[in-house]
Amino acid sequence: MAAYSAQERRRAVALALEEADGPVSAAVLAERFSVSRQIIVGDVALLRAGGADITATPRGYLLGRGSPGVVRRVACVHSPEDMGRELNAIVDAGGEVVDVIVEHPVYGQLTGLLGVRSRYDVREFLNRVEAHGARPLSDLTGGIHLHTIRCPDEKTFQQVEGSLQNENILLKM
Repeated sequence: MAAYSAQERRRAVALALEEADGPVSAAVLAERFSVSRQIIVGDVALLRAGGADITATPRGYLLGRGSPGVVRRVACVHSPEDMGRELNAIVDAGGEVVDVIVEHPVYGQLTGLLGVRSRYDVREFLNRVEAHGARPLSDLTGGIHLHTIRCPDEKTFQQVEGSLQNENILLKM
């Protein structure tokens, strides 16, 4: 591959993200452009500073595309062991789990981007949690957390809510 100037490489990284069908990891981009992962992380930071809508997910970077559909938040509560059950209930009903949000007493709102759209994504996410010995953000709040959910339409969102209610995961008022 031909050597790029830093500016050319950043344009090429943005184009690669624009053309991608899903998340692209920094490691994949680093290999593609024959630079270190840290260089790509810096490139993405500079692209963001320049106004690019790039989101970092557990599986890689996504360029914002203004996804159509309905975006809503749900309040949930469950034990860490029920995380997979919760995520599967959402994706099985047709929703995408965009993020998880908790309210921390010191740091305020903490948000973790998820981008979970399928049972495959749920498995991959849970495997990463286990491989890193990570605990869910909801551990900080006794299991209480919010999820931003994206659905193709309002009817699908209502199915997601119903599924979470059936699983006894929706936080009751």
